[in-house]
Amino acid sequence: MKRLIALALTMFMIISGCSKGGTQTSGGNVAEVQEYRTVYSGEITTLNYLVTSTTNEFALAANLVDTLIDYDKYGVPQPCLATEWEVSEDGLVWTFKLREDVKWVTHEGEEYAEVTAQDFVDAMKYILNPSNGSGTANIAYSVLKNAEEYYNGEITDFDQVGVKAVDKYTLQYTLKEPTPYFLSMLTYVCFFPANGQFLEEVGDKFGTDNVNFLYNGAYIMEIFEPQNRRVLIANDSYWDKENVHIKKLVQTYNKEAATLAPELFLRGEVDYATISSDILDEWMSDPEKEAMVRPNRTSFYSYFYCFNFDPRFPEEYEPDNWKVVVNNKNFRKSLFHALDRKAAMLTAEPYDPEKRLSNTITPKNFVDLNGVDYTQLKSLAKFANTDSFNEKLALEYKEKALQELEGKAKFPVKILMPYNTGVSDWANRAQVIEQQMENLLGTDYIDIIIDPKPPTGFLQEVRRSGNYAFLECNWGPDYADPETYTDPFSPDGTYNWPHLAEGYKEANGKNTYENMVNEAKAERLDIEKRYKLFAEAEAFFIEEAFVIPYAVGGGGYSASRLNPFESLYSPFGVSGERFKGQKVLAKPMNSQEFTEALEQWEKERAEALKKAANQ
Repeated sequence: MKRLIALALTMFMIISGCSKGGTQTSGGNVAEVQEYRTVYSGEITTLNYLVTSTTNEFALAANLVDTLIDYDKYGVPQPCLATEWEVSEDGLVWTFKLREDVKWVTHEGEEYAEVTAQDFVDAMKYILNPSNGSGTANIAYSVLKNAEEYYNGEITDFDQVGVKAVDKYTLQYTLKEPTPYFLSMLTYVCFFPANGQFLEEVGDKFGTDNVNFLYNGAYIMEIFEPQNRRVLIANDSYWDKENVHIKKLVQTYNKEAATLAPELFLRGEVDYATISSDILDEWMSDPEKEAMVRPNRTSFYSYFYCFNFDPRFPEEYEPDNWKVVVNNKNFRKSLFHALDRKAAMLTAEPYDPEKRLSNTITPKNFVDLNGVDYTQLKSLAKFANTDSFNEKLALEYKEKALQELEGKAKFPVKILMPYNTGVSDWANRAQVIEQQMENLLGTDYIDIIIDPKPPTGFLQEVRRSGNYAFLECNWGPDYADPETYTDPFSPDGTYNWPHLAEGYKEANGKNTYENMVNEAKAERLDIEKRYKLFAEAEAFFIEEAFVIPYAVGGGGYSASRLNPFESLYSPFGVSGERFKGQKVLAKPMNSQEFTEALEQWEKERAEALKKAANQ
């Protein structure tokens, strides 16, 4: 066996860019009462972190349950529930030594059990039981030996799956193939622990409320009243409680949260508010308000517009007609080149829209190959360096589509485009896109129908139900490899429609994109070859206009009593969602303070990564 820490830390030097994280200390600007209050409009549907795949749900879980490793303020992996780890010479067996005397406690803070290696085994057994409906099982079985076979019922003995408790404090994972990014997967929810005895006791009630839940993380959910409020309090039994400075998190539900939060912030009733583009000018022109506003950091969430190849929306929106036109490449290309992404982004980022725009699905600065950014590899570079908006091409593809679809489709094509009313700039963006694309392509060609939907249940009602034709979607990375941005487009992924596109099936029964991705996945040792294969697959996906890449997440502006540079930093997993290490500020950070802090953080991070690589 060889120690992995130096290898793992070296790997993280490939991750760069801006996301959550930071370094600055609050100095004397610390609130006397360490309580952080927010309002929200999108209610969670479960606390069961073993089944969820949605950001707002695993963001909660991140503060309630700890993971094997974590990341510090600079993105360097750190011990958490595991104090050390090793990997075998062949890269297949990973062994973790657990921290002793870590406690599971109830919602009342009463000790239930000690956290042991078996908790990780029991959690994985739950995840790999298809009847439990885990939304992240595919991530786990993509790497663990025999996990997919067990999930599919091809084997029934769980002992054959590559996870076992060697002893009380020793956990071992065996992989199906060498996976250089495995460590970076361990802060994702499918690798969280769960106490097996408790799972058996509560059964289907696990995660339905704060009572049917165990805590080993920084916080306990004291109060859980859906569509009213959630209150998290610091866990007195937490192993690292000296680094938990905020003692209470109060999250209040209000369906108008996005609209009301700025005023509530001014009144001192909440400690965070998004300052949306429609009020940003007003805040920036008022000296008192301007002193409270700062930019947000961009993230590695990728935003793109999806074409739905499996329409399941009401007949009034003509799903059968949509299915005909969406399977015409020239029709998709006409929309691909007609979307003015900068005009759309101005609804969210009026001062600096370019910093958010992205021409690829995998964002720039996510990983690199020997100093060359992944997005500059092979054919992907053409898309990365070219704005997809092109009026001349849009009209040329429109004419080609009209010729090919004559007598086969009805025009204008109804294009159902829902949006989430809980995101203030999304409504504005939907209107901008409707007007801009219809003006360019003509209302004789397309009729974009914008459809407001409530934030609670939006994913289930719209995206997962196929209740859209054209939709703004997003995906965040789960680990440090380009493969993570292909996961949603696999046949069993979140956006599982690309394999339904007509005209791409190859001899093995799978479509071209799936075969290209599978070839890239199969290359486990030659990283250069692996990355180039993924780049070619992504370039094909964009070339065929299965999606329209749009932007990266984050950005915008906020008024906040948190210093983002005190937060844990990681482009993937849940570390960046944790409040551990942060302090509530006495007064908000302004834009100048943010810029100075960001510059200092970037310098310190470069030094931290260099130091980690040399360990």
